[in-house]
Amino acid sequence: MTDTTVTKINSHFSPKGEMGQKYLATGKTMSMRLWENEQPSEAKEATARAYETVGFVVSGRAELHIEGQMVLLEPGDSWVVPEGSSHTYRILEAFTAVEATHPPANIHGRDEG
Repeated sequence: MTDTTVTKINSHFSPKGEMGQKYLATGKTMSMRLWENEQPSEAKEATARAYETVGFVVSGRAELHIEGQMVLLEPGDSWVVPEGSSHTYRILEAFTAVEATHPPANIHGRDEG
């Protein structure tokens, strides 16, 4: 039987979330999103989300503040934010990163403030 679940998503036409993220491919148990050219800013209020996030920095720099620690993120770095961890980001230079979330961040209101 042919697999008909293969999906291609073109980021130019992806829906955007309230925080500026572009939602990319979404499967049953994980999803991807793109933070593209996020501009320098002060860290927002820390939040804890109902999903695990892994990310990869394409360009720029940011600080990840998580559970009392600070991690500097630069091109080529990857990171993990465990489900339920209090965290925030401070963008230092125009920042582009790809993240994957499990379960999907864009389902059941998980990405809403």
